[in-house]
Amino acid sequence: MEKNKKPNSGLSYTLKGVMIAGLSLFLLIPSCLVQNLVNERKQTRDEAVVKIDNKWSLPQTISGPVLSLPFTKLVDGDKDGKYSRSETLNITPEKLVINCKLFPEERYYSIYKTIVYKSIVTMEGEFAAVDTALLPVDAISVGRPYVKIGMSDRRGITGDPVFEMSGRSFELATGSNPDNLMGELLVVDLKDMQLDERMLFSISFELKGSSSVNFLPVGQTSIVNVEGQWPDPGFIGNYTPDYTLSDGGFEAKWEVSRFNRNMPDVWYDGDNIYSERDISFGVNLVDMVDVYKQSLRSTKYALMFIVLTFVVFFFVEIFTHKKIHPIQYVLVGVALVLFYSLLISLAEMLGFGFAYLISSVATIGLITAFAGAIFKDRKPTITLAVILSALYAFLYVILQLEEAALLAGSIGLFVILGVIMYVSNKIKWYNEPGADTE
Repeated sequence: MEKNKKPNSGLSYTLKGVMIAGLSLFLLIPSCLVQNLVNERKQTRDEAVVKIDNKWSLPQTISGPVLSLPFTKLVDGDKDGKYSRSETLNITPEKLVINCKLFPEERYYSIYKTIVYKSIVTMEGEFAAVDTALLPVDAISVGRPYVKIGMSDRRGITGDPVFEMSGRSFELATGSNPDNLMGELLVVDLKDMQLDERMLFSISFELKGSSSVNFLPVGQTSIVNVEGQWPDPGFIGNYTPDYTLSDGGFEAKWEVSRFNRNMPDVWYDGDNIYSERDISFGVNLVDMVDVYKQSLRSTKYALMFIVLTFVVFFFVEIFTHKKIHPIQYVLVGVALVLFYSLLISLAEMLGFGFAYLISSVATIGLITAFAGAIFKDRKPTITLAVILSALYAFLYVILQLEEAALLAGSIGLFVILGVIMYVSNKIKWYNEPGADTE
């Protein structure tokens, strides 16, 4: 009878299981600290990107030409009768075609990278003859007409662009104040231009920007064509383009009419028109592989890795009758947590995929060597190494799936639970006379 008696009783198994559960929950504290570390590194990266963008040029939102006609009208005053007030009538072009060719490049600040670009932008289209009936009846004088072109950051303009309208060339000047809808302005004084007939216009200029380029479809019919050498463009905004992807490049085309854009054909200064966020669209050139996003997602599986690794150690302890001290469990848990710290530090330098490979191999090797010293048995040590390798491979697959991550993770955990349940049935949880662990 003594020969078959187990070194651990059912009660000792229970106490050891409770201890392992407590240690797993305790190790969530350093896991949360690692998540905070990832968020801090991401914030540092974002600050570095802002510094690069500020020196180069900010993300651009380009707005096609709008014909503006200033006028003065009489309005009622509070005490002194009527007084004059200046306003502006803004008229959108009947047709607007924008062609934009992007030349992206990478810029670095220390170890942090952002995407900037140079571009060649061409605009052409036509304004209808101005109907003076659009002016309010109380307008007492009309000023010189001008055309305004908007962009987010005027510092991105290079060279000296020339605006052409109805066969005449006009120089551009900078607007004094940003426009609520169009941003910073380039202004074309039309001087003595006659507005009683259709007016064809065109302009071409070079523009620098960063991260993304967007457009406002101010034309009553707007066509925007964008092409560039970027492998993974993200199309953003409220309109979906027709696009084609080629080796390392893309071409996209938007067509927006007056019937599906949220802005009027004509408006006065002070009218409550929509903001650019409601109608803009464009291309996002930010690097699609975000190591901080993937690293943060990986830390959310820390508890699963700790619990499953502890379960393997627990089962080995039962089957081999090798006593494993709680401190040894803690050391293994700390090694599992440090995997994520090692991952984010390497990912900033090497990219996520290579960093994940190095970090997982280092962690598996460390825990396997530690387990070999504890078990002093090749078979359970190799089994532990295989299980850890499968877990880290499983996690990497989940991180790459994005949309199907929940489904793959749920199926994987279900299978793992089934394996644990099967193995647990091999254990005699209570020491019965003559019973032995299978």
